[in-house]
Amino acid sequence: MRLGAFSISLSVSDLARSKAFYESLGFDDLGGDMAMNYLIMKNGDAVIGLFQGMFDNNIITFNPGWDTEAQELDDFDDVRQIQRSLKESGIGLESETDEAGSGPASISLVDPDGNVILIDQHR
Repeated sequence: MRLGAFSISLSVSDLARSKAFYESLGFDDLGGDMAMNYLIMKNGDAVIGLFQGMFDNNIITFNPGWDTEAQELDDFDDVRQIQRSLKESGIGLESETDEAGSGPASISLVDPDGNVILIDQHR
């Protein structure tokens, strides 16, 4: 199962302050929009998302169909295929997508320690 590009999505209280902090660690803007209360930042292969007011806790994120530069991949496992595999393995999902659909969709699950995992396909 290929989950796609990995990042950590951080719930932040002050987006501008967090942006400045991560810039001091060598992260550069990769995407997002300050006016929409989120930024995606990158340092080497490390990718973080900074999200103000969008969710309560940090989230482990995977993006099927993208590489670490947010470039589209030709060959990837669709989120619906990943959902089927997880369900066949007996892993419970917090949210599901319509398996008959296509294109952008997401699913989420929680690991044994309560960490939320988002599998978020943008294409």
